[in-house]
Amino acid sequence: MSPRSDDPRRDDPGPRRGSAREGRGAGEPGVGGISGARAYTPRGRTIREGGDRVPRGGGAEQRRTPRGTRSGDPFRPALQVLDGGRAGATRSARRDASAAGRSGVVRTVQARIPGNPADEQSAPRRRTAPRPQRRPDRPVGRRPSRKPPKPPKLADPRLRLRLGTVLTLALFVTIGIRLVVLQAVDAPAYAGGGVADRTRTMDLPAPRGAIYDTTGALLAHSVEARYVFADPTLIEDPAGTAKALSPLLGISVSKLAKLMQPRKLENGNPSRFEYLARGVEVGVAKQVQALELPGIGVHRDERREVPGDDLAANLIGFTSQDMVGLEGLEARYDDLLRGEDGKRVYEAGLGDLAAPIPGGYSETTPPKPGSSLKLTVDRDLQYMTQVILRRHTEQARNVTAAAVVLDVPTGEVLAQASDPTYNAAKPEASSPVAREDVATSFVVDPGSVHKAITFGAALQEGVIKPDTTLPIENSIKLGDTWFSDTHPANGRRMSLAGMLAYSSNVGTIKIADKLGRDRLIDYQRRFGLGQPTGEGMPGEASGRLLPAEEWSGSSYGSVPIGHSVDATPLQMAAAYAAIANDGTYIQPHLIKEVIGPDGERTPAKAPITRPVLSPQNAQALRTLLEAVTTVDNATGLTAAVPGFRVAGKTGTGWRLVGGKKQPGEVSSFIGMAPAEKPRYVIAVFAYVPAGGGSAIAGPAFKEMMQFTLRHYKVPPSTTSKSPEFVVYPR
Repeated sequence: MSPRSDDPRRDDPGPRRGSAREGRGAGEPGVGGISGARAYTPRGRTIREGGDRVPRGGGAEQRRTPRGTRSGDPFRPALQVLDGGRAGATRSARRDASAAGRSGVVRTVQARIPGNPADEQSAPRRRTAPRPQRRPDRPVGRRPSRKPPKPPKLADPRLRLRLGTVLTLALFVTIGIRLVVLQAVDAPAYAGGGVADRTRTMDLPAPRGAIYDTTGALLAHSVEARYVFADPTLIEDPAGTAKALSPLLGISVSKLAKLMQPRKLENGNPSRFEYLARGVEVGVAKQVQALELPGIGVHRDERREVPGDDLAANLIGFTSQDMVGLEGLEARYDDLLRGEDGKRVYEAGLGDLAAPIPGGYSETTPPKPGSSLKLTVDRDLQYMTQVILRRHTEQARNVTAAAVVLDVPTGEVLAQASDPTYNAAKPEASSPVAREDVATSFVVDPGSVHKAITFGAALQEGVIKPDTTLPIENSIKLGDTWFSDTHPANGRRMSLAGMLAYSSNVGTIKIADKLGRDRLIDYQRRFGLGQPTGEGMPGEASGRLLPAEEWSGSSYGSVPIGHSVDATPLQMAAAYAAIANDGTYIQPHLIKEVIGPDGERTPAKAPITRPVLSPQNAQALRTLLEAVTTVDNATGLTAAVPGFRVAGKTGTGWRLVGGKKQPGEVSSFIGMAPAEKPRYVIAVFAYVPAGGGSAIAGPAFKEMMQFTLRHYKVPPSTTSKSPEFVVYPR
């Protein structure tokens, strides 16, 4: 391609820039070059119309509108070609135009005049001939190249990559170890802590077993009730809540408010459950629910009921509001009657959502009902025994009395009454003395009822025979003590029947002297003295026998007649039952059978039995004891039962407390009927501080025996009569 003719020569001394810059240098407005392009107007008019040049000094002047920006001229590339393509002139004209646009001045472009030297000098020249060849010896002219600046030296990316990888791996390893610790090691603690905050525990009381008499009649049982509880964390006004509940529950406001106070459990958590009342009647519980008190709830419970109130109360005992036996058989067999309570543990919400969470944790341990007891006690006989005993004790003040009815062949306790007594359905108002079972806890000197043991041992050992007679003085001295008779014999010979009928102390002491101390002590133990009978009552007293090494001179006179001996009414009744049972001792017992929750019946453990007397000697002793209720002026005439042969013995003893003799006396009568073949033994003891107990024991025995024989339909003794006894044989 041939070089452009309008390119300037390299050796041209003239300016390479457009004529506009020269024109400005000469003091004229720039004309030509890029300035000519700037003279273009929006209407399409140009300076060079028709290709004619206009002289600088003449002709009409052309106006152009200055432009403030380059981007608004669409014909700039074409004008650059017309102007010779010089960028410098273009840039110079652009600057001028920008300045004119900024200043708001309108330039006047003059027409070029041909032949003007100034125009010729300033106008760009075009080449008309080809550029000569460059000399080979002349170096090519080039602009010195500028080396680009070196970029800053960067850090090694591999080191940063390795460091980042190590840190990332260390972070993930730490997180992984922590997750393993949380899931495997700490998980139980966190899970347990969360569950403990929202779990509730509700006790499910086990139904307590009932107590029945020998016929299956209820003596004590449990009925459905409700218990009222509080959640101290939800109670907004403890004082106001206690005031609202007090009249319904019968509990003081101060006590209820104290129960509602927040407290911490052993594990540090706040208590969410407190009993306010147990055994609340269902109707009262509904009234409590109707109050809709925050934090107060009601749930199923049971209440112990004793239908007979004071019937056998001293035997049965009572329970606490928590259904725990506190007295009597309720306490003795509490583990068997109580059963095992159940429990429900569940998740519940808080506040207004304090209800079991559906699908949440819930575990229920069902309660195991307790077993029931069937006693040997006959409810009807028990009732009449108590009524008769109470009627007779009302004759004196501050009387403490007991009555025991035993079935001879089996040793079963058919009735066991105490006076004073109490209402087992409402035991709170009773005194501890009234709640005692006198038959098993009242320890006394039995007095003359002990003489039957001395006579029985002497018969069994052969030192006397049923027809033995002895001279009896009015009194006898042993050690430093005189022992006298209430029916003086004046030294006459007296039969064994007479000695028993008149309760001769002197005659009994003489027989015991023939028997000996050691053998007498041995028979006392055989008859069950000195140890608890094991009847089944809690806290049964054992009594006490005077050991041989503690005997004094007077002991040889006091022990045979029932002094210096401690025994309970039940122990003495069991000893007479051995005489009535042909000489075989049978342990008295109250429990007949145990009835399991499923109805299975388990007989009670067989009572302990042992021979004490031979049947012949037992029969002989029973016959001798009949004299007490048949001989004229005998001590037991008030105990005789019309139509029946009765064998028994009266007694007058003392009560000792802490080894000290108490004022008054203990009167007693123990007898059996029918004497020819005894079915029942009844013992009555009455301690009267003012004296005169004999007026209670004998008559009370008579009424009790009469009812017992009629109740069990025992036929009268019509086939045989009591023998005729001679007190002073010749």
